[in-house]
Parts: sequence; structure tokens; C-alpha cells
Amino acid sequence: METVSFTEEYLRSIDVHQVLPQQEPFVMIDTLVHFEMMTSTTELTIRRENIFVDEGGFSAAGMMENIAQTCAARVGFYNKFVLHKDVQIGFIGAVRNYCVEKLAQVGSTISTTVDVKEEVFGMTLADARVYCEGELIASAEIKLSVRNIE
Repeated sequence: METVSFTEEYLRSIDVHQVLPQQEPFVMIDTLVHFEMMTSTTELTIRRENIFVDEGGFSAAGMMENIAQTCAARVGFYNKFVLHKDVQIGFIGAVRNYCVEKLAQVGSTISTTVDVKEEVFGMTLADARVYCEGELIASAEIKLSVRNIE
């Protein structure tokens, strides 16, 4: 598999709306900060107006959506900026071993890393980890399916 990587500065300069099929108010990442073929990382600052904030904390459902969108940003970035194709819509096929240690609070920034384990026939199996201030706060194994948009 080819090696493709970009500087963090370049990645931070890209509007995430260009690499995601989701739009406001359902965008759960602020920026893509790391991209390689098999590993990607995003960041999100938790804001009070986020639809997944409840009683000052970013909900477990919000973190799962953040994980899914980190996967989507990886595929979207690759399609748009490497292959020069359109962004694809993805669907969560399965989630296993989802563990939330604690919720991120309003004002904090989470960093989510997705490591692809396998990609076969439009299906991706990945391990995901969500950190807040360097502390692991959630993890999961996620299976996604991507559908081509024609």
C-alpha cells in the first residue's frame, strides 16, 4: 500500500465540511490533525451549544458520533485530496467493546485516533481511542461501510 501523509499545518487548514457528508449542527469534529493511510486523528473542542452536550458533558452518543466522523474524515480526505473524487457516505455496521471511562466537559478538547485494522469490499474495521488532555476517555472497535455517491 502506498505511503501518503500530510503536515498537521496543512490538515488544520482544511475546512472539515469539505471531507464530511455531515453538516451543521451534526458535525462532531473541528479539524483533521493527522492523516496516514491506516491512521487518522481529529480534534473537537466541546462547546455548550453542541447537540450532544448534556449537563456540561459531551455524551457517550456524541463520542460515538465523533469516532464515526473521524473515520469519515479519513475516507473523505483521501477521496477529495488524494484521489480527487467526491466524498462518500458511510454507515456504522457494528460497534464492539465501546467503553466510556468519562465524559469530556464543555471547554475541553478531545483528540480521536482511528487505526484501520482491515479494509475489504467497502468495509472498514478500525480501533478507535478518544483522549481528553492526554487521558484515554473512550475506546471502541467500529465497522463501517462506505457507499459510493454517483
